[in-house]
Amino acid sequence: VKFRSYLSNTVLDACLAMGWAQTADDNWDLFWCDTTWARETYVPSNFPEHCKICHFPQHYELTRKDFMAKNLKDLQRRVAKNPELRDDYIDTTFMPATYWLPHDYGIFVEAFRRQPGSVWIMKPVGSAQGKGIFLIKKLSEILAFKKDTRFQAPSTAANEAPPQQSYIVQRYLDDPYLIGGKKFDLRLYVLVTAYQPLECWTYREGFARFSGFPFSMEDISNSQVHLTNVAVQKKAEGYDEAKGCKWLMTQVCRFLEAAHGHEAVQTMVQDITKLAVTSLRAVQARVPVQKHCFELYGFDVLLDARLKPWLIEVNASPSLTADTETDYHLKCNMLQDAFHVLDIEHRRTLKERRVGNFDLTWQNGPV
Repeated sequence: VKFRSYLSNTVLDACLAMGWAQTADDNWDLFWCDTTWARETYVPSNFPEHCKICHFPQHYELTRKDFMAKNLKDLQRRVAKNPELRDDYIDTTFMPATYWLPHDYGIFVEAFRRQPGSVWIMKPVGSAQGKGIFLIKKLSEILAFKKDTRFQAPSTAANEAPPQQSYIVQRYLDDPYLIGGKKFDLRLYVLVTAYQPLECWTYREGFARFSGFPFSMEDISNSQVHLTNVAVQKKAEGYDEAKGCKWLMTQVCRFLEAAHGHEAVQTMVQDITKLAVTSLRAVQARVPVQKHCFELYGFDVLLDARLKPWLIEVNASPSLTADTETDYHLKCNMLQDAFHVLDIEHRRTLKERRVGNFDLTWQNGPV
């Protein structure tokens, strides 16, 4: 198997651990490309059927914050109008109230005034690593953005990058589940091998990213209290590069089982799985058949004080750079398991429901 990769992190190491040969030319079986290449350069007819690339050209339908909100709201409306569409793998209650600015500004103002004292979080639709995110509790705090000439409605063309000042505003979850008094979120991996029909696999391991500071709503301007992104936490004084601010998902589940019991944690895990499947089904119709494509999504999920999971965002290029030794082993093992699922070497029976730590979750229906 020949592979090409624009990354030199755990992707490279995982491919080499598989015994594959790296190439720099176009004669490859697997190309770990960037999203721009998949969206702008990839032409299906140019490649043999067995070749694989790591993105769907339409990845943005789920991974751009404004598109994700729009598609999930569309699903909510469809299910509300047609209750027969609802099943055990449809849950439309996991996204906080979300509005796309400036397009939904008037509707947002109405919602804001109906909930006096509430806190909202502003996010640039095309940013990552916590950049440009801030919390507000007064309308006056976003009026400067509304008056700014750069604050214009994003283009409706799906493949165009959003203007820099296009934001979503979302009801801030002010009652997160805390461990040691600190906020955390979960990074979980979902592998989509096809959209038509939908086939997805969820990874059993993941990690929690913690704030390095005790949670409080007293100071909503302190990003290191409210944002758990490693890129944000690294800036804190005293941050330990070797240890980071992470727990493995298995550690989190053990902690929660000790506090709430096995059944409560099983319900939480099932709800997270339902959240992921619902998100993928919301965009399924917008992704045509792409035989060469797969996608390894990074789902960011926040637990509230009742262990209800809330979807924060979905990443088409989750960081595969290792911050710690534990991080390295998690990501390298996960990638190798993903390669076994993709079966580039044609060793599977294709009847497996588990490959490594990946569980087959949906195959044109629940598994």
